[in-house]
Amino acid sequence: MTSDYEVVVGIEVHVELATESKVFCGCRTAFGAEPNTQTCPTCLGMPGALPVLNKRALEFAIRAALALNCSVADYTKFDRKNYFYPDLPKGYQISQYDCPIGSNGYMDVDVNGESKRIRIKRVHLEEETAKLMHAGDDIISASHSLLDFNRSGIPLIEIVSEADMRSADEARAYLTKLRSILLAIGVSDCKMEEGSMRCEANISVMPRGSEQYGTLVELKNIASFRAVHRAIQYEAARQIEIVSSGGEVARETRHWDDAKGETAFMRGKEEAHDYRYFPEPDLGPIVIDRAWVEKIRGELPELPDAKAERYMREWDLPKYDACQIADSADLSDLFEKTCAIVGEGREVAKWILGEVMASLNATGIELSESKLTPELFAELIDLMTTGKISGKIAKSVFEDVFSNGRRPSDIVKERGLLQISDVGELVTIVEKVIDANPGPVADYHAGKERALGFLVGQVMKETRGRANPQETNRILREELDKRA
Repeated sequence: MTSDYEVVVGIEVHVELATESKVFCGCRTAFGAEPNTQTCPTCLGMPGALPVLNKRALEFAIRAALALNCSVADYTKFDRKNYFYPDLPKGYQISQYDCPIGSNGYMDVDVNGESKRIRIKRVHLEEETAKLMHAGDDIISASHSLLDFNRSGIPLIEIVSEADMRSADEARAYLTKLRSILLAIGVSDCKMEEGSMRCEANISVMPRGSEQYGTLVELKNIASFRAVHRAIQYEAARQIEIVSSGGEVARETRHWDDAKGETAFMRGKEEAHDYRYFPEPDLGPIVIDRAWVEKIRGELPELPDAKAERYMREWDLPKYDACQIADSADLSDLFEKTCAIVGEGREVAKWILGEVMASLNATGIELSESKLTPELFAELIDLMTTGKISGKIAKSVFEDVFSNGRRPSDIVKERGLLQISDVGELVTIVEKVIDANPGPVADYHAGKERALGFLVGQVMKETRGRANPQETNRILREELDKRA
């Protein structure tokens, strides 16, 4: 039955901008300050307090719009979005409605090896609301809520996609790519765990082949890309079950409960007219200077797609490897600086996507929090590629470098890990292993190639992994052939 229906997904992403002060006042924006200590009459919505636009916030919004291939408006203005909620002290939010800063953009994402273009409907600038902290497991079961107005007034851009996504996989790919672009241009830290990047998914289902979208349901409280994927899958299945049973999906806003893996009703879904938008009378319209826009465009850093293309061209990386590294500012920085030292790209990329990523995932830390530097990483790669240590030993050395920041050469010297490549020494060890293992030797002579692997393993055991693997294989074959 599921195959008879198609899921339609559009996503709204709220991104806190990394300015030092708020969008309409001079209060600080630092995360983690004591509640309600970074406030003033303006961001608390006190009568008579007037907003003044933070030019840096406008610049960041334009930067984001350009990076997302949007048309930047010549003229923009702010509007009052009227609604009542405890986190909104004024009873309205200063936002933008009919004149957003950016519109008609797009972003290309790779999903299961295929490129998909997701259109960006709008990018607009607004003020953040206060932070609500619920005394309970979630908003549904909370006995009461507390308010922290430190967040109120932080500059926020809302990025609204068209309903172009047709699966949870596409939605996750879109968000992943969007985050990498925003990090690359430096407008936000995009830390979902701190609330600086949040998303809401608009989901409907329709019969496959239809051009008529079904009833839209909005999902809130999605705190990670994994949660986005799970929430879309659950909600799509819920709606398909309703429609296929002859029911009607209600237009509503639903809460995603990550612990339970399900959505729950929050409230009816508002329409634009419910907010009674009208121009903000305390902020004049803004004419955006084209020369300023082009200056911002010229200052944009290399974006992930262009960076990946360069990695494929300069270092002959496979597309997947290049994109994985380019999408992370930290990984691409480590990659480029290490390559500049060792003059090699594929091996560096292999280690980044292997050992580096594995260590980051295992420890749960950011690369910047580790002890790994490009200089130490390059030294380790060099020790391995020049044959001074084996790949297996390099992995054990890496763990110490990553955790403690010690020089690889010091670790190798201290542990006596230098690879044995001397032919005479290896011949002696190989002869000893052959003499001690007549059974596997006979198996090898009988054509059982697997016996060679066993004998190589014995040499490695004898040398504590220090024997040069290539030389060991060559010498073993020569010595075994002599005894055939």
